[in-house]
Amino acid sequence: MIPDHEFEKIEGVPGPTKQEIRCLVMCKAQISSDDVVLDVGCGTGGLTVEFSQRVKKVFAVDKNPQAVEVTLQNLKKFNPSGDVELFKNDALSVMENLPPLDVLVIGGSSGDLTPIIKRGHEILKKGGRIIVTAILLETRSTSVSILKELEMKPEIVEVSVARGKVLNSGTMMKANNPVAIITGYKNFN
Repeated sequence: MIPDHEFEKIEGVPGPTKQEIRCLVMCKAQISSDDVVLDVGCGTGGLTVEFSQRVKKVFAVDKNPQAVEVTLQNLKKFNPSGDVELFKNDALSVMENLPPLDVLVIGGSSGDLTPIIKRGHEILKKGGRIIVTAILLETRSTSVSILKELEMKPEIVEVSVARGKVLNSGTMMKANNPVAIITGYKNFN
C-alpha cells in the first residue's frame, strides 16, 4: 500500500482514503488480476491507484473537476501504464455505458447512493462485490437497507484508526474519523 503522504493532494478534494482503510477495502474486494472495478467518488484517487496496480481495468468517476485532475496526477505518479478510464461526470451517467463489473466501490455518491447501488447491482457479475465506505450514519443505514433489498447479504465493519505522533514527552495517539466499510456480495454464499 502506498503511504498517504506520497499522494498528491489539493485543497477542497477529499482523500486519499487512509492507508489502513484502503487495505481493508482491498481485502473486502477480494480482487483478482482479471477484475473490472468502478470507483465512484474517486476523490484524490487513493483507491483508484491501488486497484489500478492489481486489476485488469478500472473506471473512476467524480463530479469534481479538481478531483479528476488530482486522481490523474496520482495515476501518472504511481501507475502510468495502468488501464484506467477517468470520468468527470455523475456516476449514473457513466454506469449506463460500462461493461459488467466485478467490484463497485462507492466513496461518494452526491446524494445518489440508492440508485448507484441499484444500477451497480444490475451490471455486477455473479459473485461481484459492492463496497461502500461511509463516514455518515445515514450512508451506513441506507447501504445496508438497499443491499438487503437486493438480496445481497451485507457485512459491515467499522474501523477507528489512531496514529501515533511522537512528542518529546511521549507518544500521543491522534484518532481519524471512524469509517464503516459495507460490503455486499451478488449471489455469493
